[in-house]
Amino acid sequence: MKPDIHPKYHAVKVIMTDGTEFTTRTTWGKEGDTMRLDIDPKSHPAWTGGQQTLIDRGGRLSRFQKKFSGIIKK
Repeated sequence: MKPDIHPKYHAVKVIMTDGTEFTTRTTWGKEGDTMRLDIDPKSHPAWTGGQQTLIDRGGRLSRFQKKFSGIIKK
């Protein structure tokens, strides 16, 4: 393997959206840097099960609902 072709692997501090922090090793930044997260598993709807809102203005969703409205009983 060629020497000095891989990025440096070092420890950084990660601060979550709720203020909790932990240390991890990464190739991001420099040794001792702090990474502040805007989105994390505690706040993102993909992990928290948040409600998704479908917005459709006469497009694909409306055509689908019109086509299959008789199949699905409410």
